[in-house]
Amino acid sequence: KTIKLYYYNYEIDKDEFGNTACSRNGLTPVERKIPITQTPIQDTIKLLLLGKLTAQERVQGIDTEYPLEGFSLRGALLKEGVLTLEFDDAKNKTVGGSCRVGILWFQIEATAKQFSEVRQVRFLPDEIFQP
Repeated sequence: KTIKLYYYNYEIDKDEFGNTACSRNGLTPVERKIPITQTPIQDTIKLLLLGKLTAQERVQGIDTEYPLEGFSLRGALLKEGVLTLEFDDAKNKTVGGSCRVGILWFQIEATAKQFSEVRQVRFLPDEIFQP
């Protein structure tokens, strides 16, 4: 099955002054193939978190802060269009400035929403991805 992982390209996400805008406009999909399993959404998020970009993708300006040491997906539950993703962030690697935290969040959210059954993404614990 072909899926998309949404990484980030700083070069295409600039404001009118040339500064990084830290918006969803910088999200750039890369395609990967995964085996067909019972947990395709969870498998896709786990693959995103590995942060494995090809040399060609990096030359194109695509970047990611994943993988984050001690950060992993603990579980996923889809109920009535709401995907709840539970993470383990033992080393608090998802905290930082609002730009960085927003991009980390956007990458996971966009990757999850490629699945038509996902309308909303919720993160647990609540304090994850805080600036």
